[in-house]
Amino acid sequence: MAGGAQQDDEGEITGINVTPLVDIVLVLLIIFMVTANFIVRETVEVDLPRAANTQDKTVQGPVMITMDKDANLFLDGAPTDTASMLVKMKEAVEKDKDVRAIISADQTLNYGKVMTLIDLVKEAGIAKFALNIVKDGKTPPTP
Repeated sequence: MAGGAQQDDEGEITGINVTPLVDIVLVLLIIFMVTANFIVRETVEVDLPRAANTQDKTVQGPVMITMDKDANLFLDGAPTDTASMLVKMKEAVEKDKDVRAIISADQTLNYGKVMTLIDLVKEAGIAKFALNIVKDGKTPPTP
């Protein structure tokens, strides 16, 4: 018997073979790792501006604001408008005073539209925010 377990003829089990269990767990782990990439990539396509000098660490925050090239707004990946986005951001500030926001805007948008987003973030009470960029020479990440 595998695993060195001894079994008497009387029917008493003194050891359990865990090899099939480990095989099943590893197969499930591989399936999860492969499908996780497809789930994460279902996002809004935004052409981010590039910068030559950036820090390698990124700010992680619960509020992700995205504006695509057609000036459509998305809050945490869901389409929204300015009024409902402002309400949801204020709710996030009520839950956590140190909430952060990451603003991703298409580089073809004019400066005024991006400033409108920044003003909305400040109006909601979020003091810490970051503008999402792509480091020059690297392929853009999927937001």
